[in-house]
Amino acid sequence: MAAQTAAPAPRPTVVFMTDFGVVDDSVALCKGVMYSIAPELRIVDLTHQVTPFSILDGARFLYGATPYFPAGTVFVVVIDPGVGSTRKAVVAKSKRGQYFVLPDNGLMTLVEDRDGIEAAREITNRDWMIGSALSSTFHGRDIFSPVAAHLARGEDWTGVGPELARNKLVRLDLVASRLDERGLSGEVIATDGPYGNLVTNVSGEDFLKLGYRQGQSVHVTVGEMEMDIPFVRTFSDVALNKPLLYIDSRGHVGLAVNQGSFAAAYSVKPPLPIFFSRARK
Repeated sequence: MAAQTAAPAPRPTVVFMTDFGVVDDSVALCKGVMYSIAPELRIVDLTHQVTPFSILDGARFLYGATPYFPAGTVFVVVIDPGVGSTRKAVVAKSKRGQYFVLPDNGLMTLVEDRDGIEAAREITNRDWMIGSALSSTFHGRDIFSPVAAHLARGEDWTGVGPELARNKLVRLDLVASRLDERGLSGEVIATDGPYGNLVTNVSGEDFLKLGYRQGQSVHVTVGEMEMDIPFVRTFSDVALNKPLLYIDSRGHVGLAVNQGSFAAAYSVKPPLPIFFSRARK
């Protein structure tokens, strides 16, 4: 009987997200730091096109991506308008067993609400950083990238620094959607990549409580603009360049124009309040 060979150990994975863009060498330098510590590392680029300084965009991209990666994945996120200030650099471990290496500025808010935080630690261990004199403006290279690589290669994460109280992590001040007898209030929080679709904080589950069925027209107020928009399953359910309301791939209400940009067509710039009236009986 032939001897069975053991399955190879899975390669450690870091998921990397920044607002650096890709026109200069910043992303490559961070990857070089990680590879120099853990050459076997697999780095997945979540995106480096986060709206500059937008902690909310970073938080929602993390929220959308984390369910598709296994326990043990290390997420390193550098959206850090407070770099060099008194804000802490931290590692958080979610109750799903994933690690997050990032500035303590609210990026964990949405993941924390859904998955919970098992523990968090401040990054203070200089042996896990690089450079004899840390840059005050490039912690992505000098702190977050090397710490992510040390974690991904299996080092004990408690060595990164002292434990922090989980309820002391900075949180974004988000306004939750609200359902009442008139309808459903929420917020347009972003646009969807290059397409100009509106991203809202209104869940599809709450929207359906208004009594709408696909094919019906929904009375919507975006900012001060009122309009009636058909609720449909997908973009091609309306004619070209016509608006539509749909449940997006992350389970939230979205507004779009078929093969066009809702944001451009209606001059919408988030954040803006949005209101959905109840369906007429």
